[in-house]
Amino acid sequence: MTDLDQLTSRFALIDLVSDYALGVDKHELDRFRNIWWDDAVWDIEFVKTFNGLDEITGAVENLIWPMWESTTHYCANHRVSFDGPDSAKGICDVYCIGNLADGQAAHVVASYHDDYERRGGRWAIARRYVNQRVFSPLAGQVLAPPGA
Repeated sequence: MTDLDQLTSRFALIDLVSDYALGVDKHELDRFRNIWWDDAVWDIEFVKTFNGLDEITGAVENLIWPMWESTTHYCANHRVSFDGPDSAKGICDVYCIGNLADGQAAHVVASYHDDYERRGGRWAIARRYVNQRVFSPLAGQVLAPPGA
């Protein structure tokens, strides 16, 4: 792996994390789908393991979006290490805040542990383990846009 390939790959992997957050937050299913391989695994601690792209997209459409009225993800501390020219591991911390379907504000603190693979020249997530450390409603709080 050349230095240039490693650099461009690193940016592609950072984009996967951003596209996950944007896809979920903006309800952009195509953006969300495009970060995963067809045989990917999404293991959400305390929730369930979803196997394959259909289960993964079904989870966001039928579990995440109905559960949350709105979300905003902040991803930080993203580190990538390359196992080879076409495989890498990543970790990042995430803070998500939003309103649940009942309007109650809640927040989540977690880490994403990712296995990335490049196939046919394209990087995508092969496996994501979500280590949830906090899932907590913010008692009596409802998030509202400015001026509301």
